[in-house]
Amino acid sequence: MGKKSKSMKDLLASSGGSSPVKERSGLSLSAVKSLVLREKEDKLTSEFGNNAKVLSLIRSLFGGDEVFLKRNIKSCTDGITITSFSREIHGAPPESLVVKLAEVIGNFRTLRNMALFWCRVVAELRKLWSEEQYIPGIPLDDNPDLNSCLLFQQLQVINCCVSRKRRRDIASQSLDFVLKEGNINEEELATFKDVHASSILYARLNTGELVLRLGADRPMGDLTMLETGEPMYYPITQEGPLLTEDLIKETEEFVLRTGSVGAGCSQLLSDMQAFKAANPGCILEDFVRWHSPPDWTEAEPIIEDKDPSNDGDILSMRGQLSSRMQKEGNLWHELWETSKPVPAVKQTPLFDEDLAVEGILDTLEEIPPFELFEQLFVSLLGLGFVIAEPSLSINSGLSKLFYECKDYAITVCQSSTLREKIDDLCQVYETVERMLDNPEEVLNTVKVAEDTPSPEGEPKRLFKRLNLNFGGIERNLRKPASKEHKNSSDGDKARGQAFSSLFDGRSLLFSKRPPKPGSMPHAEKPTTLHENAWTII
Repeated sequence: MGKKSKSMKDLLASSGGSSPVKERSGLSLSAVKSLVLREKEDKLTSEFGNNAKVLSLIRSLFGGDEVFLKRNIKSCTDGITITSFSREIHGAPPESLVVKLAEVIGNFRTLRNMALFWCRVVAELRKLWSEEQYIPGIPLDDNPDLNSCLLFQQLQVINCCVSRKRRRDIASQSLDFVLKEGNINEEELATFKDVHASSILYARLNTGELVLRLGADRPMGDLTMLETGEPMYYPITQEGPLLTEDLIKETEEFVLRTGSVGAGCSQLLSDMQAFKAANPGCILEDFVRWHSPPDWTEAEPIIEDKDPSNDGDILSMRGQLSSRMQKEGNLWHELWETSKPVPAVKQTPLFDEDLAVEGILDTLEEIPPFELFEQLFVSLLGLGFVIAEPSLSINSGLSKLFYECKDYAITVCQSSTLREKIDDLCQVYETVERMLDNPEEVLNTVKVAEDTPSPEGEPKRLFKRLNLNFGGIERNLRKPASKEHKNSSDGDKARGQAFSSLFDGRSLLFSKRPPKPGSMPHAEKPTTLHENAWTII
């Protein structure tokens, strides 16, 4: 259904006078059954449910409620494994806001309510940004994780921009203080026994004049400036752009199409200006020694006899730039001549946080429904596997089947056929659910499948056998969960009661698809190589 709308706003507008019958028109039999089952458990209204419930969900998602939808993932699965699987399927970290958002939206029974809630989410993101507040459940200052879904990357950028704005405010206040405290006359400067030991940093020029260092971070070890002999300081430079995977692709295409290196020149010019402000009296060679060490060659020390009566004084030649730096018309020389000593905090920003975040929020408002639902689906799918792994990985009878399910999910999510394999992923997920809920029955099915000889050259269709065996069993007819699984899930159920009470009925996020027309029980319909079913690769 999401494919029929260009954006979430269009979906909302088109569903204004919608009904369940209209929503089901043109959908597959699997999707129709899913909507019918949801209808039975959710009394559809013309408006968006109860406002109090929606506000409660928003507060739980964005109010920093750490226990809201928190999952009890056993410690036997280490953090690296948990994170790596989510990144392998291009989802989101299990405890992130994206996964919780996926579960909340997955519990609404109509597309209209999903779209309405998403609009409320984007509005809340705008509010947090305007107040310079962090988005909970998202890293505060990490570069976008290009192996996670695009939505998670975009939320990372928003939090990074909040951190940068806060740092810039602090840096600006600090610079104002330095300028105020450092604005003293030469007579007062003469009384300083050691200007470098004071909280205000100065550099002495060849003329003997003391000049205030602005935007200096820390000394560069034993390096000194070639002309003045003063210590060299690392400058505080502007932070680079925050690029998500879609922006990286656009940048690469732009560079290939135009051959432009404008962004690189802007960064280089900014670094030069910051370096000059932090190191008064510096020259281009000093900058190259810091910014591009391979382009500077230190000279070997030589011994020069200045006085025949002495053994000689050891002198050090200044060294030289590389051949490319000495070429006429070198870009670095041109930029150095035009650059002024300006600390980073006073420069024109290379990356406009306000523009970047507003662009992301506008994109989220107009995101195509299918793109949003696909990212939420994969992220929540990853959570299910992560929760199941600690129990199933130590079960000698089921671990092999579980890892086959896991490998299949990774293969599909990394391929270009994900959108065509959604039903198959749901079947794989149901297989994992059944391994947790009915381990003995699954073990018996596996044993039968392994004992049944397959024709030479035909792969065992273990997943298909499991699917046919369980296909007619509705969720409310499933056997009670095993004692081990029940104990491990009691905590999760207790924590989820408040969440489920916000909806009328239980979640059917991964509703089973009905059997295909003409399908027969396993005993009546033999398995062939040409059946319309998937298998382990």
